Amino acid sequence: MKVGIIRCQQTEDLCPGNTDFKVAAEGVKAFEETGPVEVMGFVSCGGCPGKRAIARAKVMVERGAKAIVFASCISRGNPIGMACPHYTQMRESIRRAVGPDILLIDYTH
Repeated sequence: MKVGIIRCQQTEDLCPGNTDFKVAAEGVKAFEETGPVEVMGFVSCGGCPGKRAIARAKVMVERGAKAIVFASCISRGNPIGMACPHYTQMRESIRRAVGPDILLIDYTH
């Protein structure tokens, strides 16, 4: 399965995303139900409040993603200890944009 991962723009300089790629390839943590997946896109939300994440999610789906994954920096606050205050609205907007057939995964690790 191909997935697109959306990460927090504010943590890009703190985290290279290597754990996201590792857990996706191994099919562990958030990917236990799907098994190993291919990361076909790894983009930021575009910065607060995350409006660009919607268009970016749509493009990844158009290019073959069967799931959109929110990196743990957005939903759990790793590594800065503060989850995105716009996460719920961003997730709901992406759900509306990509439709009900695309799996949304709320974290990576």
